[in-house]
Amino acid sequence: MTVTTPVTTTWFKTIPAAAVEQDGVARAQAGGQRVALYAVEGEYFATSDVCTHGQAFLSDGYLDGHLIECPLHQGLFDVRTGAAAGAPCTVPVRSFPVKIEDGVLYVQIEEA
Repeated sequence: MTVTTPVTTTWFKTIPAAAVEQDGVARAQAGGQRVALYAVEGEYFATSDVCTHGQAFLSDGYLDGHLIECPLHQGLFDVRTGAAAGAPCTVPVRSFPVKIEDGVLYVQIEEA
């Protein structure tokens, strides 16, 4: 018999969309987690703020298009999916759905 833990998804209010510069990154809290919020070509994305390789904050990194460069070892992640996109990073960062309501960014976090 397989036991499954129910998963709850919750939208967490973060920061005003205007606080994230176009083609920029900002840090926020969502559900007790540090998240990095990105504005690219009029769309918003969110990932965990902590690099899976060097434990640095991605919100301190350099955003180039859809790629965020970790400030510690210059590894790359795709902000749309969290996929590792450049060495030395090989493990993806967690990505989260984002929505805007009344000019505020909300991030959806799954909780077990």
